[in-house]
Amino acid sequence: MNTTAASGSALAKGLVETIGTIDSIDLAFFPPSVYLSTICQAVSGSTISVGAQNMYFEDSGAFTGEISGGMIKDVGCRYVLLGHSERRHVMGETDEMINKKVLKALDAGLDVILAIGELLEEREADKTMEVNERQIRKGLTGVTAEQMARITVAYEPVWAIGTGKTATPEQAQEVHAEIRKLIAEIYSQDIADALRIQYGGSMKPSNAAELLGQPDVDGGLIGGASLKVEDFTALVKAGL
Repeated sequence: MNTTAASGSALAKGLVETIGTIDSIDLAFFPPSVYLSTICQAVSGSTISVGAQNMYFEDSGAFTGEISGGMIKDVGCRYVLLGHSERRHVMGETDEMINKKVLKALDAGLDVILAIGELLEEREADKTMEVNERQIRKGLTGVTAEQMARITVAYEPVWAIGTGKTATPEQAQEVHAEIRKLIAEIYSQDIADALRIQYGGSMKPSNAAELLGQPDVDGGLIGGASLKVEDFTALVKAGL
């Protein structure tokens, strides 16, 4: 919940100038929903896509304050982010609700970033993969092998979001490798190999290259470091 129409547009336009012609990696901005049209216009003609931070699991109707996948698609977005830890732990969304959203987003023609991750107490109790496996299995229930080409999994250890703490490259790699192994069990090795697994949790210019250098870390889900042109530019270039 950051930026205004003016500051968000200025940020997007600034990033179009610095990274808007990069086509060797996929880039997307996820602004607040009220600015989706504004940001779609700001990045028009660049290689940057736009996504929504959330959506509801119905097409239309008496769901005041919600937005549908069709609405998100209609304003020019390619992606939607679902299951972010704040939606789970602040807004109280369940695995079942997130799964409904995933299926509806795919039906609407959107690509999905499915965020998963454990709380600090869950990591300390040695439940990291138990939590992640539950969130993945439930979140992907009903998703076909063919649809998996439109799914990205974002691992965000909740204890490392906005806290300044970061999973070490080794910790991130360990979990990402387990996620890929799980996807191979649920679907196939080919689908697992093709799956993009992002790391989210205080990734910044100073640690991006080392995190992104891990064999199973395919990208980043960026929070605070995306709000300054120079920081996000440096982070993106670390991934080239």
